[in-house]
Amino acid sequence: MPHAHLPAPIALHQQHQLSTLVENRTVYTLEAFELNVFETHQTAHQVPLSMGNLVLTTMLRGRKVMHLAGQPAFDYLPGESVIVGENQTMVIDFPEADEAHPTQCLAVAIPTDTIRQTVDLLNEKHPRAEEHLPWHLDTTDHAHFQNTPELTGTLERLVQLSRDTGRVKDVLANFTIQEMLVRLMQTQARQLLFHNYRQHLTTHRFAHVVQYIKQHLTEQLTVEKLSELACMSKATFFRVFKRELGLTPVEYIIQERLAEAKRLLQNPLTTVADVCFRAGFNNTAYFQKLFKQYEGVTPGLYKKQCAGC
Repeated sequence: MPHAHLPAPIALHQQHQLSTLVENRTVYTLEAFELNVFETHQTAHQVPLSMGNLVLTTMLRGRKVMHLAGQPAFDYLPGESVIVGENQTMVIDFPEADEAHPTQCLAVAIPTDTIRQTVDLLNEKHPRAEEHLPWHLDTTDHAHFQNTPELTGTLERLVQLSRDTGRVKDVLANFTIQEMLVRLMQTQARQLLFHNYRQHLTTHRFAHVVQYIKQHLTEQLTVEKLSELACMSKATFFRVFKRELGLTPVEYIIQERLAEAKRLLQNPLTTVADVCFRAGFNNTAYFQKLFKQYEGVTPGLYKKQCAGC
């Protein structure tokens, strides 16, 4: 039961306010992007939707089943996002939607020029650690993912700007959409390395770092050792790792240890203290504080919830 990173809720419409019960659309148009809020209040299947520009969609409520060309169908749940390529058609099922359980989804349509300018700027001013892997936005292999806190925060600001009546909102919106694109590319870079690092051991220096962390999770891990594996100075490694992946090496180690703790907590025979040390933490109070901060519940409550699943 992962802790979902959801943008702040958006008020639902009453059914009499809707022009349609299936994918009712509310549009906010700015110079830098178009924000759409879609609501569905009744069961429906095989509903096509195409928006022209590349679109970032983020689920807020309910469950959809998404069908994208060349991919198997998948459940689409709150706290997740999907990038839909330019002129690509989504086909959507709403197997559970009704008045009491509507679906709600954000869709941010981004002009091609905005994407190209942001990617070009990054590649020119802030190239990635591996020159053969330039910045780009993937609309195929890594297009469905769990939101990060940073991406969620950026989406919340986009929603706020869409409803703002201030005179400088379009200037702020341009900066914010660029930040969102960077967050998206960082999120995809995490997927590439954290989940498929073995495939990139010969082509990406950070893949060696990820492998070492996973293999030595319960040991003391230092930035000095990790930077040595990446063949970088300590300062350069720390800066480039965070720039490419959106989190520091220390934050990544914490997330890996918490993921291991969650796995161990599902065993009814383990105690919270035992899990703390087996996951690589050396202080139970610190472990409990971090777990609550990242997962939204204490380790003890998480364990009880797992027992009830």
